[in-house]
Amino acid sequence: MSKTKITVNNNGSLIIAGDFEIVDKEGNAYDLGGREAVTLCRCGLSKNKPFCDGSHRGHFEHDAVAFALPPKK
Repeated sequence: MSKTKITVNNNGSLIIAGDFEIVDKEGNAYDLGGREAVTLCRCGLSKNKPFCDGSHRGHFEHDAVAFALPPKK
């Protein structure tokens, strides 16, 4: 199994790839149909939440540049 990798796209979704499981608030797993990578919505416009359907195009802007979080309190 490969390590999980989450990629933050500019102006768009999060790509999750590798060994992962996505569950709802009750702990029930989504059936990902054997996919090894999925995209999750960040803009809130998808009709297929939590998955991205491309609705963000032209409606969501964010430059994905890595930075350090402040220390934990």
